[in-house]
Amino acid sequence: METDTVQQAPATRPPGSVRDGWTTRGWLGAGSAAVLVLLLVLTGGGVWVLAHATDVNKRLTDRWSPALIASVRMESALINQETGIRGYGMTGKREFLEPYQDGVAQEGTAAQELARLTEGDERATADLARVREDSERWQTTTARPVSEAAEPTASAQQRTESGKAAFDALRASLTEQQDNIEAERDRARDDLQAARTLRNTVFTAIACVVLALIALAFAGLRRGVQLPLDRLRTDVREIADGRFGHTIAASGPADLRALARDVDGMRRRLAGELEFSDRARAQLDEQATELRRSNEELEQFAYVASHDLQEPLRKVASFCQLLERRYAEQLDDRAKQYISFAVDGANRMQTLIGDLLAFSRVGRLHAEDTDVSIEAVLRRTTNSLGMVIEESGAVITHDPLPAVHGDPTQLGVLLQNLISNAIKFRTPGEVPRIHLTASGQEDSAEGAGPRWEFAVSDNGIGIGPEYAERIFVIFQRLHTRDTYPGNGIGLALCKKIVEYHGGTIGLDADHAPGTRFVFSLPSARQDASVTESVN
Repeated sequence: METDTVQQAPATRPPGSVRDGWTTRGWLGAGSAAVLVLLLVLTGGGVWVLAHATDVNKRLTDRWSPALIASVRMESALINQETGIRGYGMTGKREFLEPYQDGVAQEGTAAQELARLTEGDERATADLARVREDSERWQTTTARPVSEAAEPTASAQQRTESGKAAFDALRASLTEQQDNIEAERDRARDDLQAARTLRNTVFTAIACVVLALIALAFAGLRRGVQLPLDRLRTDVREIADGRFGHTIAASGPADLRALARDVDGMRRRLAGELEFSDRARAQLDEQATELRRSNEELEQFAYVASHDLQEPLRKVASFCQLLERRYAEQLDDRAKQYISFAVDGANRMQTLIGDLLAFSRVGRLHAEDTDVSIEAVLRRTTNSLGMVIEESGAVITHDPLPAVHGDPTQLGVLLQNLISNAIKFRTPGEVPRIHLTASGQEDSAEGAGPRWEFAVSDNGIGIGPEYAERIFVIFQRLHTRDTYPGNGIGLALCKKIVEYHGGTIGLDADHAPGTRFVFSLPSARQDASVTESVN
C-alpha cells in the first residue's frame, strides 16, 4: 500500500455568481420547472389544435354530409309522391297511391332530420322552409285533390298536368337547397384540411422542441453532473487503491464540490491514520503470539488437571476408604460420616474436574467432522445409559432420524446429557417417557446451509419459562444437590456442543407437561446413506 506524502487539495475558485452555489438538486429542480412550463404550453397548444380539428371534422361528418343525404332523401320522397299522383291521375289505379303515401312519410322524416342538422344556420333553415312551402303548395293544389278523388276524371288529369309547374318550382327549391348544403360541406372540407395541416405543423414543432429539450438535458447533465462525477470516481478509485497522496479536484455543482472536499478530508484522515493502523497491526501480531502461548499453557494445564490434580484426589478417597475399613471397629458413627463426606467430596471434585475438562475441550480436541447417523448415536447413548434406563423404567422412543454433519463423540455427549436430564428430573411415581423428533429446516440466514431441527421431549417435572436462559449458564442449578445431584455443567456443555456445530439450542416454553429442548444441527453433506456404526 502506498503512503505518499499528503498534499493539500487545490483551493476551489470563489463563486462568481449565484448559480455557482446551486446544488445538483437545485439545477435539476430549475430545469425540471422550466421544462414543465414549456411542456404545459406545448400541451395546451396541442390540445387546442386537436379540439379545433375535432370540431371541424364533426361539422363535416356530423352536420353537412348527413344534411345533404337527408335533402337527397327528401327529393327522392317528393319524386315518388309526384310519380304516384301522376300514375293515379292517368290510370285511376289505387296501387299508384302507395308510392305517394310512402313518399309523404319519408318526406316528413327527412324534413325532421334536416331541420335538426341545420338548426342554427339561417340560410339552411330558410331553404328548408321554402322547400316545405313549395311542397305544401303542390300538395294543396294537386296531390291531395287527385288522391282523394274516387275515380280519375278529366278534372283530376287536368290538375295533374297543371301541378307540373308547382312541382318544378319545388324541384328548383330542392336544387338550390342542395347547392347551398354542398357549398357548406365543401367549406367544411377545406377547413378540415387546414386544421389537419395546422395539427401536423404544431405536433412536428412539439416533437422538435421535445427532442431539443432532451438533447439539452442530456448535454447539461453530462457537463454539469456526469463529468464531475466521473472525475470524482477516478480520484476516489486512486485513493481506494492506496494512493493517499492523490488530491481530489472539486468541480461541478455545489453539492458535488462539497462531496469532493469531504472525500479529500477523508483521504487526509486515512493517510494520517495509516501509520496508527500499522502500529495497531504490530500490536495485534504481538497479542496473537501471546494468545498462542496462553493456549499452549492452557493445554498444559488441562493435562495437569486430568492427571496430576486428579491423582491426589484419588489417593484421598482411597486412603479414607482404607482408613474406614481398617479402623471400622474403633470409629464411631460420626467419624464414619466424616470419612464418607471426605470421600464424597473427593469424588465430586474428580467429577467436576472431568466435566470442566470436557467443557473446555469442546471445539479444541475432537475427531474430524463427518456425516453421522443420529439413530446410531442414539443407540450408542441408550446402551451407555442402560443401567440408568433399566432402574428408572424409562421408555425412549423416536421418529425416523436423519444424518447430520458433525463430531460423533460430541453428539453422543449431547444426547447423553439431554436423556440423562430427562430421566433425572422425572415426575415421581410416573414412568419417564422420552421422545426424540426431527424436522427439516431451510437454509439459515447466515448462509450455513440446510439444517435439521431436533426436539427431545419428556413428561418430567418441567422447567419454568423464566429459567429458559439461566439453565444454559455453567454451574447454574435450579434445585439443591440433595434433591437432584449434579454440578450444573450438563446443559452448558450441550449448548457449547450445539454452538460449535453452528446450531442453536433452547427451551420450548410452550411445551407442557414436561420439558422439551429444541436444537439444530447441519444436514449431512452426502446424499448417500451414512454408515450406521459410530465409533
